[in-house]
Amino acid sequence: MLLNRDNARFAVGVIGNIIALILFLSPLTTFVRIWKSKSVEQFSPIPYLATFINCGLWVMYGLPWVTPNSLLVITINGTGLGIEIVYLTLFLLYSDRKQRTKVIIIVIVEIIFVVALGFVVLTFVHEPKKRAAIVGSICMVGNIMMYAAPLSVMKLVIKTKSVEYMPFFLSLFSFLNGVSWTSYALIRFDAYILAPNSMGTLLGLAQLLIYAAFYKSTKRQMAAREAKGEMVMTEKSVSGRVAQNPRNDSRV
Repeated sequence: MLLNRDNARFAVGVIGNIIALILFLSPLTTFVRIWKSKSVEQFSPIPYLATFINCGLWVMYGLPWVTPNSLLVITINGTGLGIEIVYLTLFLLYSDRKQRTKVIIIVIVEIIFVVALGFVVLTFVHEPKKRAAIVGSICMVGNIMMYAAPLSVMKLVIKTKSVEYMPFFLSLFSFLNGVSWTSYALIRFDAYILAPNSMGTLLGLAQLLIYAAFYKSTKRQMAAREAKGEMVMTEKSVSGRVAQNPRNDSRV
């Protein structure tokens, strides 16, 4: 029975790794847009800053000196950490000076926090269960922050009645990631994984409902903007032709 439960947990963990990887890669289209436009526009760095520290904390939680037999936790969060570094680098390249400074300060604070936590726990706490309890409790907070981060653009969404700057796939795979890791934590009960991911499932669902509520108005706004852009281009084209071929009404 134990062997079957372990096998089931491992299988669900693998599925969770795959979904989490897709979650980490889901903002790729957003960053392609940023790279092409050479601007972060109105996209928020908060989801990527939250995911960055969350992955760092879970890598620490999965270390054999903290929580033995947690290889799947380390692999996916280590991968996610690398992906978030790439995203944040692009964000720094194409944001204005004020926002760039703010992001750099937050990243430095996050790195100092994770390193300090690791030093304190591994140096002064000698029992693995206590280490897991301390790091796991903090991981819960980090995980909830990651799931809630896409809601940081909520004010903009409500004000503009548009979800253009609230990436759909980030919300979708946040929901699916929460479901998979909630299942993983229930097979062999792990409160530190269960609590934030069950809450993440609800937050992901809330994001999808918000997206559905404003999807049609977003499409209308984008269509109107494209039509206006085409009209402006047409007017410029006509004006250009008139300028190149001025009428001459003089008669000889």
